Amino acid sequence: MTAILIAANNGFAQDDPLSLGNIEIPQAQRQLCFGFTDVEDPQALAVCDALNLDLNVKARELSEQWVRSEPSSPGAQFALSEVLLTIEGNMPRALFHLNRAEELTNYNTIPEALESGNLQWHYLTLSQLSYVHQLMGDQLLSLEYLDRLEEVYGQDVESFRGWPLIKLKQYDAARDSANLVLQDSEDDRARARAWNTLCAVELASLQPIESMVACDHTVDEDGDGIDSMNDYDTVYLSNASEVALSLLKIDEAEEYLNRATRYLNADSVANPWIYKLYLLMNQGRFDESREALDRMLVWREAQEPIVNVMNRAEHFLVTASLFLLAGYSEDAIKLTTTALNQPDRNGSYSADDAQKDSMAALINMMANRLEYQIRLEQIATMDFFDSLSARIDATNFQVNAWRSERRAAALFAELDVLQNRLRPYAPLDVHIPEWIEPEIIGSIGTGVMNNIIEKANSNGAFMLNAGYYHAYKTEVAALDNNRDAVLAQGAAALNQLPSQEVLLRARLAAHLATAAWQNNDLVEALGYYESAYQQDPSILRRLNISLPVDITNDGTDFSEQVSGYLAKSPRFSQNSNGMVLEAITTPDLSICLKTRTGTILSCYTMTAAENESSKWNAQQLTNMFHTQTFGLGYDISQAQRSILMGSSVILSSQNDSSVQRNRETVLDR
Repeated sequence: MTAILIAANNGFAQDDPLSLGNIEIPQAQRQLCFGFTDVEDPQALAVCDALNLDLNVKARELSEQWVRSEPSSPGAQFALSEVLLTIEGNMPRALFHLNRAEELTNYNTIPEALESGNLQWHYLTLSQLSYVHQLMGDQLLSLEYLDRLEEVYGQDVESFRGWPLIKLKQYDAARDSANLVLQDSEDDRARARAWNTLCAVELASLQPIESMVACDHTVDEDGDGIDSMNDYDTVYLSNASEVALSLLKIDEAEEYLNRATRYLNADSVANPWIYKLYLLMNQGRFDESREALDRMLVWREAQEPIVNVMNRAEHFLVTASLFLLAGYSEDAIKLTTTALNQPDRNGSYSADDAQKDSMAALINMMANRLEYQIRLEQIATMDFFDSLSARIDATNFQVNAWRSERRAAALFAELDVLQNRLRPYAPLDVHIPEWIEPEIIGSIGTGVMNNIIEKANSNGAFMLNAGYYHAYKTEVAALDNNRDAVLAQGAAALNQLPSQEVLLRARLAAHLATAAWQNNDLVEALGYYESAYQQDPSILRRLNISLPVDITNDGTDFSEQVSGYLAKSPRFSQNSNGMVLEAITTPDLSICLKTRTGTILSCYTMTAAENESSKWNAQQLTNMFHTQTFGLGYDISQAQRSILMGSSVILSSQNDSSVQRNRETVLDR
């Protein structure tokens, strides 16, 4: 650079167009500070410099020092609130300082704000107050602050009104607002928010929507939904996937999610791996589910803290769902309990706190019941006196399951919520997997739920696929022990449900197997048992089903001891016409579950521990066989399970914030 400048000064005439004096040198662009380029306050600039250098602890210290030294400075109050909100995700404390900043800048006109010298801080405070109140669930206040921005500064805020109106269930007003934006605005982001609002409004009806036009426009203004340039919009792609699911276009929904996972977006409230994991579990793609769990964790760890407090429970609940399938029921209990005690700030989601809590309570109930069954399996290997303490512990899980069931029932009590809940992949509600939703019937009661199912059916909830209607009717019949209805409704459901509904189909097969066995249709029953187990190894344990088996052994004392433990297990009932369950001692200790034709369903083999007793080895073999047989067959380490159960909020980097935040919204299940 120096050499060129010297040559320019010495080698060109002043009237030469290449003369240094005739070359326009662009000014270096100033770094944004809270979205502005003309912030002059040195203390504000110091905070912004620290944030831009990822010195977040330093930013916190500087902003706190500024507040201490100048408590009446609106800039100081706003700066601290911004650090608390975007860097630490502490919304209540951020709101406290935003309220203080508003008290110090309560201007009604631009001239008044200009004269005070605090125009920037007043504008930023109003904007952020609207955003924070939306996230914390006070949509009326959020709208009031949008009105203030428009009233004082003439800011076009129409595209931000749609989501608070949807949260208030004012769907007509939200539609009118979105159409007004599309009519008047040429701003791409504003139009995308408007299309997103229309997408949500279309989903508000129980009737299945006819097309994905609005949601495709959200992803791509041209409306074809295929522009890969927009693949960074993880929120809109996740929404499009949600709509595709509500239309039962399951493969198309997965493709939208695949696109959303290509670019890690730390600022986005949507973690597409959550929704991908749900889809993979539904389809029984367990190895891919394990990989998706890892990817989801990587995405979560990269997210900004403010995002973490918005979708924290979503991570907990999808992980708990996988833990149910894998047999880690105690971890699922901890996750769901945490989700109940530390709910999301879900202002960016269509579902409300009650729906999130209902999902958490439902899975918590299932996890406690599952752990109760696991404890009974372990008790089957114990002597009576050794088992007394274990029986008390098991009973505690049973009681906790009952409590969670009552809580879930109370949260599901609203008729409209339940009706929409029954619709396959019910949009705008919290996502409850289709293989879990039948649990609601037992919590509410078959009489009440049967009426609601029929009403939902008449309202068109099952219009796209009647298989889901028959699946719910099968569950009602199973709980009422109506074997003929189970066989009729279950067969109809299996015949009509999408092939991707593997876990739901496994549940139906298990009910059909039980009914057929009770009707002495043994061949058909064993076929259903085999189908249910192969699709979902955990289903027999989760439904507390005893698989009829013919227990055999090789005649050794050890195998006889193992056979006795297996006979006492709640997972098996001795029947000479059942599947084959054999315990053998050579060459290693093993237990194998086979079909009547010899097809191996599950085998567990271990080498005897020479330093342990025969009884210990028999207990260990039996317990490990249960773990292997009724889980997913892979290990999730304790270290990773601890991480999945949530780490403490840490300070992380902050991207430059814009003057008016893109309050993107996710259509939650």
